[in-house]
Amino acid sequence: MPDAAAFAKRGRLADAVIEHLTTAIVTGAYPEGKALPTETALCDMYKVSRTVIREVSTTLAEKGLIVSQQGRGTIVQEQSKWNLLDATVLSALFRRDDGLAYLDSLIEIRLLLECAMSSRAAERITPEEVSELQSLLERLKTISSDPVAYGAADLEFHDFIMKVSGNQLGRAIINGIQGQALATRDYHGHPTVTDIAATHQAHVAIVDAISLHDPEAAARAMHDHIEGSWKHRRRSVG
Repeated sequence: MPDAAAFAKRGRLADAVIEHLTTAIVTGAYPEGKALPTETALCDMYKVSRTVIREVSTTLAEKGLIVSQQGRGTIVQEQSKWNLLDATVLSALFRRDDGLAYLDSLIEIRLLLECAMSSRAAERITPEEVSELQSLLERLKTISSDPVAYGAADLEFHDFIMKVSGNQLGRAIINGIQGQALATRDYHGHPTVTDIAATHQAHVAIVDAISLHDPEAAARAMHDHIEGSWKHRRRSVG
């Protein structure tokens, strides 16, 4: 479990305790069905007031992580009750020993949603948006020797396609989940210049298909890109 004594200087106290306890619960330091330390013990552990701990408990309950039971105290709920789309819960899940399984699930979600959105983008894209998409591709080409810069621009490229699709809910789901995954090395990997070259060719295929208003080709190109990139990154981590 992360060190409770070291956290409290960061940000608002309640938020710091929420993050620390969420991570402790999700990573199994406090197992499902077991009670958290008492309110008094938590106050002593985190050097905060009862008011802060009560606010923390309310928030953890809203995330589905805990429930108060008469005579038993505050009990950690089973994982099926957790809000897995909550940013703090997601962040902890991706860092668990079985975090790769959740990253695999993220890729499945991306394949389902981004391929459909790429298809829709090919149907909807305007001439002005085609020019903007091609400019994004050209920008990616100019920074292909810098994996870090390319990675940041890559996110902008994918987000633009999702925006063009008009599926704002799908865009929000992917950006929300992926935003937490990006903080893990297992997800973004350590791309080389050679890796970036392969990624760029995949981007070219996606842009070509969308620019030609070919929904099937756009979906196929996006599928090959997401699946191929993840398979390559996953081999390096497990």
